[in-house]
Amino acid sequence: MRTPSLQYLYLQKPITTVILVCVLAVLPWIGLGDFATKGEPREAAVAVSMLETGNWVLPGGYADEFSYKPPMDHWLMAIFSLPEGYVSEFTARLPSALAYIFLIGVTLFFFGERIKFQEAFICSLLLITCFEIHRAGMTARVDMLVTTFIVLGLFALYRWEDRLELKGLPVSIPLLLGCATLTKGPVGIVLPLFVFGVYLLALQKYRLKIIFKALLYVGISSLFLPLIWYVAAWRQGGDEFLNLVLAENFGRFFHIDNFANFYDLGHENGIWYNFATLLSGFLPWTILFLFSLFGITWRRPTGTVKAFLVRTWSSIRSMEKLKLFSLTALVCIIVFYSIPSSKRSVYLMSAYPFIAIFLAQYALYIVTYRTKATRVFAGFLAGITAIVLIAVGLSMAGIIDPVILTSQYTHSASTLRDVETISRMFTSPDWLTIGILVFVLIAFATVIYQWRRKINLKMLYATIFLAFTINLLIDGVVMRGIRDADSSRPFAERILKEYPLNKQNIYVMNNLKEYSNLYGLNFYMKSCFHNFELAKPANGYFLIGDKDADKVISRHPEYIFTPLTSTDYKVSDLKQRILLFQIIKRRL
Repeated sequence: MRTPSLQYLYLQKPITTVILVCVLAVLPWIGLGDFATKGEPREAAVAVSMLETGNWVLPGGYADEFSYKPPMDHWLMAIFSLPEGYVSEFTARLPSALAYIFLIGVTLFFFGERIKFQEAFICSLLLITCFEIHRAGMTARVDMLVTTFIVLGLFALYRWEDRLELKGLPVSIPLLLGCATLTKGPVGIVLPLFVFGVYLLALQKYRLKIIFKALLYVGISSLFLPLIWYVAAWRQGGDEFLNLVLAENFGRFFHIDNFANFYDLGHENGIWYNFATLLSGFLPWTILFLFSLFGITWRRPTGTVKAFLVRTWSSIRSMEKLKLFSLTALVCIIVFYSIPSSKRSVYLMSAYPFIAIFLAQYALYIVTYRTKATRVFAGFLAGITAIVLIAVGLSMAGIIDPVILTSQYTHSASTLRDVETISRMFTSPDWLTIGILVFVLIAFATVIYQWRRKINLKMLYATIFLAFTINLLIDGVVMRGIRDADSSRPFAERILKEYPLNKQNIYVMNNLKEYSNLYGLNFYMKSCFHNFELAKPANGYFLIGDKDADKVISRHPEYIFTPLTSTDYKVSDLKQRILLFQIIKRRL
């Protein structure tokens, strides 16, 4: 009897299966919806500058400002955009999507060779469906790409010690760490070497001199590729470029402002922020693991604190090498990013594969020994899905109006606008929306079927399938509508059509300590902005957020600001309405 196709893929071609799931998780959706955050158009605008100016070393960024960040992600955006001749949402997000696919595929292969393959398989599925990794794979930012290079670099370092015992130096290691540095900066070398150095110390196998020499050789050889770009960029940008690089890499890490007084560190959070973001980043699986804690009998540790620490260290030392390496990696990465005051959830993504392998092993333990937790979580996720599907069905039938219901709890115009947009996606669905809803229904029915059969492992896989389809619903329907509704694109197209705007007469502020930058509008107007305070034009057109407009007008009495038009909604990446003025310098 022939094996069904899906079962054959799972049993005989698991890596192919995971890659296909990764492709389906991101590639069909990255071109849907305009840029809705300030980070995406800010990065994409650099690729636009590369294609328009031919400057691939230190291209322009925003309003006469050069891009001081390493250009690997921008290079890939520009290369992927060459066939079309312009940077689109799809080509800008494509490097992150491919990095996401490659990271998860290599993670499965790396762990699958060294531990039980089912553990590695579940680990990859948790990474595919967890919130933080999935979101990064859908975003035109550098974070997914640098995470991939760092994690693959750590895998290569582990293989170097495991197979060659630090003899020779595989070219893949400096290549991967060099590419990580060309994506995000020196952290691409410093972080992997920190993890690897601590791991070698934990092994207690090598003398300190050998460890030092190994780290030194890796560090020096990994600098070769990045230095080519840094030297070329410094020759173009001079001391201004050097100050920005120091501020971005050392000022942000050590909380030093005096590298460049115009630099704002941003994202300042306490140490507990990292742990909170890890919990949220692994949603929905965090909920499963929290459910599993109920009913556990906690035993107080016996003996002294010193005895407890000795036992703990002994158990860590007795770990298998791969588990010791994974534990070292996740602890070191969390500690490393707890040092700077500037913290963001995406900084921790390089720890996710190493955390996921322990979570996969714990998930199998739950399936075997904590069966109620698996069933309760499956019921919880299915219940939430049922509520969503019922609400969607009632909205499509016209029985309820989500906007009226929401207005009873909030009067926020932006929230009501988003609810109206989402409800319109369901009340007037296209074939894509209908197809995704059918897919969610199939996954929901699968969970209910397995819940009744009480086969816990299959129930776990069914729950992963449901989480996967929920991500499709969010990406293919919900976020698509929200991005388009609050985008800068319609306003950009309208003012370019109605007013004589060109690349020589459009001005904005570019001082992040004082004003918000119009990154989305800049991208959709083909990066044609000029810095108002530097240019000091005799006349032209001026764009600003409504909250910043009065401040600019009061500080520049030498100009006449004549209001022309504005958006009738708050643009998502700016959280403000955008105003267009005609400006004329007064005659003295």
